[in-house]
Amino acid sequence: MVEANEKRHLIEDAENELSLDEVNGTIETPKTGSFWHKLAAFSGPGALVAVGYMDPGNWVTSVGGGAQYHYVLLSIVLISSLIAMLLQYMAGKLGIVTQEDLAQATRDRTTKTGGIILWFITELALMATDIAEVIGGAIALHLLFGWSMIASVLTTALDVVLLLLLMKFGFRKIEAIVMTLILTILVIFTYLVVLSQPDLSAMFAGYLPKLQVLDNTPAVGGGDSRLMMTLGIIGATVMPHNLYLHSSISQTRKVDRDDQQELKEAVKFTAWDSNIQLTLAFIINSLLLVLGASLFYGHADQVGTFGAMYHALQDNTIAGAVASPVLSTLFAVALLASGQNSTITGTLTGEVIMQGFLHLKVPMWLRRVVTRGLALAPVIAFTLIYGGNENKLDQLLIYSQVFLSVALPFAMAPLIYFTSSKKVMGEEFVNPKWMTVVAWIIFAILTVLNLQLCWGIIAPLF
Repeated sequence: MVEANEKRHLIEDAENELSLDEVNGTIETPKTGSFWHKLAAFSGPGALVAVGYMDPGNWVTSVGGGAQYHYVLLSIVLISSLIAMLLQYMAGKLGIVTQEDLAQATRDRTTKTGGIILWFITELALMATDIAEVIGGAIALHLLFGWSMIASVLTTALDVVLLLLLMKFGFRKIEAIVMTLILTILVIFTYLVVLSQPDLSAMFAGYLPKLQVLDNTPAVGGGDSRLMMTLGIIGATVMPHNLYLHSSISQTRKVDRDDQQELKEAVKFTAWDSNIQLTLAFIINSLLLVLGASLFYGHADQVGTFGAMYHALQDNTIAGAVASPVLSTLFAVALLASGQNSTITGTLTGEVIMQGFLHLKVPMWLRRVVTRGLALAPVIAFTLIYGGNENKLDQLLIYSQVFLSVALPFAMAPLIYFTSSKKVMGEEFVNPKWMTVVAWIIFAILTVLNLQLCWGIIAPLF
């Protein structure tokens, strides 16, 4: 448990300081019953977290990785997913045990100035994440219905209204919709991959780690090297906003905080929920890469954007005999589902970050409008300046990953530090030594890799 003075602080300020206070502790959990009954009660937050690992920002790198290097980079998808499981376990545990989200825990242990600086960095990262999601959803609407890009971008703002309505009916409704959209993406890509008839032996061999993924030699034709694609997949997978979100929504379950055994069970089932949903995200990311490898291998330069992927799926010269308008339509539907899912969770994260770092007490609808508007503004400006050019929007999506790279250490380091501290977590819930060591090694590697990715994107501009 948290130390005595921290616990008193939490109790005194519980009414004002609870993360996402309108849904915090609102979902009942069974005290008795089977494993599956309890797991069902705790299932849901993991789906909202998993969304961040399969958002539109992952699509270009995963499909492109398969199109350029066949199945070799599947090992990177697997490693990224295992890292995600470890970090999200820590984030969920932090929220349950301390009853603080990561933003609150960080802000309460820094100065006011430090808190504002960290909020600014995190807000930029969230904007970068939202930009990818808005662009993905907008391009999907454009491809499906032929709307102008500016109309499609503005339409994505309606998810704020949807979120406000859903919150009136309870957090479970949001979880159910997100899970439904995840299953929609899974079914569509499973169907697309089955039609593409991948080489199964080569596919499973791709999950075995190989040193060639670190080869920095540019691809034939001037494409990205294996190392750059490796960095792209990892950089697009582990996102800072997910750590803030999970530490908050893990608190939506009602738990008796005076019962040590009940806290243990909450941590255990939260981990089960997270790992199951992240396994689905791993499968979907694998399907994306396998689709790129089985259908687009040798045509990487023709599937570098969402629009190019859409048109390639109905081009016989690229996708072969399976090419058809039906496949491209299914692809756009999955892209829309991914974008919509991610914007819902992005808006929730914006509220967690603003409330946790700034301690702002503003109406719920205003918080959501502000956080959504911060993400929409640059996309709208970019769309108006370039006349809705899809290629330009895709470039904006790629450059937005720079902010994620910069912000990642500022989210990972506090998370690892807090969950490895007996003072914060107590004897019972502190990370074991091996987990702390592994986490810091991952932190160092991811930070270096993301900085390399950041430099790879920025260097050509000079």
